[in-house]
Formats: sequence, C-alpha cells, structure tokens
Amino acid sequence: MSHVENVTGTGARDEHALTSVTAEPGIVVRLTGVTKAYGSTQALRHCSITLNAGEVHAVVGENGSGKSTTVKLLTGIAAPDRGTVDVGGTVRAALSGPREAMSEGIVGVFQNMMVVDAQSVLDNVWLGADGVLRRNGDLAERRPRAAAVLEQLLGKAPDLDAEAGTLPLSERQTLGIARALLREPAVLILDEATSALDIATRNRLFAVLKRLAAGGTAIVFISHRMDEIEEIGDVITVMRAGETVATVRRGEITTSEIVRLMAGAEEEQREEAHEWLVAHRERDASAARPVLRTDGLKLHDGATPIDETVVEGELVGVAGLEGHGQEQFLQVLAGAQPAAGTVTVIGDRETVVRSRKHAYRLGVAYVPRDRQTDGIFETLSINDNFALATMSADRRGGLLARSRTRRRLAGYIESLKIKLADPANPISTLSGGNQQKVVLARWLAVNPRVLLLDDPTRGIDPGAKRDLYELLARLTADGLTVVMVSTDVDELVQMADRVIVFREGAVHTQIPHDQLTRHSLVSSFFGR
Repeated sequence: MSHVENVTGTGARDEHALTSVTAEPGIVVRLTGVTKAYGSTQALRHCSITLNAGEVHAVVGENGSGKSTTVKLLTGIAAPDRGTVDVGGTVRAALSGPREAMSEGIVGVFQNMMVVDAQSVLDNVWLGADGVLRRNGDLAERRPRAAAVLEQLLGKAPDLDAEAGTLPLSERQTLGIARALLREPAVLILDEATSALDIATRNRLFAVLKRLAAGGTAIVFISHRMDEIEEIGDVITVMRAGETVATVRRGEITTSEIVRLMAGAEEEQREEAHEWLVAHRERDASAARPVLRTDGLKLHDGATPIDETVVEGELVGVAGLEGHGQEQFLQVLAGAQPAAGTVTVIGDRETVVRSRKHAYRLGVAYVPRDRQTDGIFETLSINDNFALATMSADRRGGLLARSRTRRRLAGYIESLKIKLADPANPISTLSGGNQQKVVLARWLAVNPRVLLLDDPTRGIDPGAKRDLYELLARLTADGLTVVMVSTDVDELVQMADRVIVFREGAVHTQIPHDQLTRHSLVSSFFGR
C-alpha cells in the first residue's frame, strides 16, 4: 500500500484561544488531533483531516468509526474536547456553532432529511434562509433559482408548489441537497446524503459535484457504497474506532485494501463468515412449500398483473430503478397499502391479507426503509424500541415483565452483533447500523414466517452488512422466507435466490441466482 499517509499523530493542543496563521495554499479547513467523548463513549480518539479547495474528499469507515462526529465538528454542531480546528487560516479550539460554520461557508447535507412534509417544495428548498442561514437573493429570485438547481438534480422541471410529503423518497432527499447548493458553499459536506437517491439522480448529483470541485469548492463525501467512493473521491480518508488511520489519493490502493483498513484485525474473521454465507446461499429450494402468493395484483390501473409465489426458506430480491413500484409492492404484501388483486398467506389453510395488522397476525413482518420515520422512536430506550412488537406476549397480570424482554434482547445483541453500552440508553445513541439491527431484532422476535425488508442495509457499514447477510442466511436455512427490496446491486447478486425486477409498476423480468450478475441486473433496470 504505497503512498498511504498515516495521519494518526501525536497529542492534541490544549489552548483555546484563536491563533492566526498563514493559510497554506488550497487548504480550506483542517482538523488536527481532535478528540470527542460523549460520557463514557469515546467517539473520536485522534482525528486529523485536511480539506483542500477543488477536491472531493471521501471519508469512509464502519458505523461507529467517528465519521458523523467529525461532521458535527466541521459544521459546529459539536465541539472537540481536544485538538484544533483551522478554518481559512484561523486556528481555534472549535467552531462556536452552526451559525459560525455557515458564515464560513460550511454547509452539510445529512442522511436524516430535514424536510417539512406539509410545506411546499419551494419552501423546503429555502428553509431557514431568513433565519440561521444566509439570505441568498430576493424573494422574487427564489422560484427560478430553486427550479434551476432542482432541474439539475432531477433532470426535469419540478412542481415547486407541490407538498414535499407527496414526493418519492429520492426526490425528498434532493430538497436538502438543493438547499445546500443554493447557499453556494465553500465547503459542502454530504453525509450519506446519496443513500436514498436513485441511480439516475445520483449520477446527476455527481456531475454537479464535479463542476463545483472544478470551481474551487471543497467537498466532503461520506458513503458506504464503495463504487461511489471510487467514482467521486479525489482523496480518501479511512477512519476506524474514532481515528483517521490513512489518507490516500484515488487509485493508490485497491477497494479491498480500503475495506481492510476500515475493518482492521476483524477483517479475516469476516472473510471466513462471508465464505460460510455463500455456501449457505447455494441450496436447492425446489421442494420447498409455498408460503405467500399474489394473484392478479395490480399496483396501478393498466399495469400488468403480478402473479407470484414465494416458498419457504427463499430469499427473493426485489429491485429496479427508484419509483418503479418495488417499494409499493412490498407495502402491498405487508397489507400496508391497498391494490387490485389479492395477497394470500399459505399455511394450514389459505388466507387473504386484509390489512397490515391482519398480515402481522398471519406471520408477515415488515421492516420499512425509513427507520428514522417509520422504524424507531428516538426518545425511547433501546430496550423499549425492541419491545414494541412483543409487549403483549411479555405481559403478566396486566404488567409488563421487562426481564423477559431484556433476556430476549440479550440474545439478539449477541446474534446480530449489536454494539451498545447499555440497553437502557436512548436508541439515538446508537450508530445507524446498530439502530437498524435493533429494528430488525424487534420483528424477528415475533417469529415471523415471512420477513419483508425494504432496503435494510441502506446507510450501514460493510461490517454490519456482513452480520445481517450471515443472519439472513441462517434464518432462511431454518425456513424463514425473506422478500427484500434493495438498492445495493452487489448484495442482491450475493444473497438472492432470485431477483424480481420492476419497471413501470409491474414485473419486468426475473433473474434466477445462477444467471444473476451485476451486468444482468443493472441491464434489466433499463429494460434490457
């Protein structure tokens, strides 16, 4: 691994006074030896990173590696305990807050979207422009400027008066990106901001980022998708356990070497688990019993009916370009959305699903895509979030037997490798990947016959993904049926017994495991 710069350095500075220095050419922001703890949790142990004008600086690392905390320091949301922050040649202990960061031209876009569903697209794009954020232009200029930026991202003229809540997930995510672009930032930070974007929108965003970088903007790009890192990152910083362990330029090391840097000594163990997983995916499901069937299912008027049967122990992938019906299909299977035709659960007898609650009673569990909105309650503890689906089973004499819940959760903490300090802590203290594992554990605890997963690995790190893949392989080997929508092509190729590809609200094609490749799958998205 030649040309790798080890950026783990010596101790951080204690002084808190501002210090003026001569700004080095090209350097916009520099963190040096910063540390940050939240109670007993050491989020950053020693982090140093330099952002240069005109560069896309990718930051990679597993969940809990310190990426999000680094972003909080850069955007003034949090202050380091030790170390220094240099912005434009002025060294200080910390940015005083988001207002100062924005005044320095530092703007962040985050995975958890700040969108007000009841307000218009236009109002959302300019959200905060008259308060904390800089005012960019007169009111009369806002409509054409918003339209121009959104058209670059969406590839079409948007309806600025539509309520934001009516937009698909991918388009809602673009509102936050557009909001940041309209601030004309000197430093643009995208923290998993592409995780909800469809492929076409992501590609348009990358074109915008390349133009911004060419014009001198410093861009921080955080993603768990290595293909995105390879495509957009000029410089890559690897973080592990709260430290920046290496900084390299694109092409200097391979993707597998980057993953090894992220994982450290645990990577060898994970590779062994990966081999075990692949072996368990290659099995004969031809004699398995059917458990779920759709008959004449139409997602919209005029669509081709969907007649599908899913069998015991099968993992069926569902894919397609964003907005082509795959997410809606999963919701219909869960009884969460009405549609023409029927969904039937097959057991000792056949029963047509009437509602989400009815599907749940029939053994169908549904884990939605947006865990922040539909999956977790941030103010509740980890234990209480886990217990939501099994509270009725844990009641004794009208009282909740919390000890039963804690024992059950302890088993899933071990099997899912959930990293936490104390189950009594709020679930918001966990990384995104560990939050997702808690939500998954909640629904596994009801012992479903069918598990419906909507993009379950969105925004979680490679290690957490492997843990989930291994668990799903074990569960399907034991007879659980999984239907999984995924935007991760590699995970579908690796995991699925077959993939159903949607186009325009109907099944376009099906690809069995022995014909499943990245090329065959991506080609099918575009009708080939």
